[in-house]
Amino acid sequence: MSTQPLQQAIDVCRETLAAVSPDQMQAATPCESWNVAGLINHIVGAQDFFQAGVQSQAPSGEEVDYASGDYLAAFDAAAAKTMEAFNAEGALGNMCELPFGTMPGAAVMGLAMTDTFQHSWDLAKATGQSTDLAPELASAILAQAQQAIPDAFRGPEGAPFGAQQECADGSCAADQLAAFLGRQV
Repeated sequence: MSTQPLQQAIDVCRETLAAVSPDQMQAATPCESWNVAGLINHIVGAQDFFQAGVQSQAPSGEEVDYASGDYLAAFDAAAAKTMEAFNAEGALGNMCELPFGTMPGAAVMGLAMTDTFQHSWDLAKATGQSTDLAPELASAILAQAQQAIPDAFRGPEGAPFGAQQECADGSCAADQLAAFLGRQV
């Protein structure tokens, strides 16, 4: 199994992060509990979470305000460590201990890819960027998500995903993914 799709999601995310301007930090996002600054903090921190997860280490749990500094450099450093961890010999086949359960490294990579890509869409939407992100990757993630996310994972606060939302016919794959994951497109 290749880590190339995760790298592609990271590349999409970096491009989206690079287009955020300082005056957009307080803008609302499709993630109701975060403004742009909070979403950036999550995006960067999630890289550390997934890197620790694939190595069966506890995440630091440290709250860092990446958005108030050079968040692009912080993302680059965290993403490089994430890719190094997933590219390590045997990482994708190892069973990994995460705070919410045990799963193979390949499944952790799928979570990392989906989370990184979806939050790139959230950030693009919040900052007026195009949401038509990496169409082939978006289609692949959507197909995986449709098979992997049961209705039991959907619900109100506390559930990983909201109810699937409507998406106009002909919408780009990234918009379709966002709607499937519970975002208003």
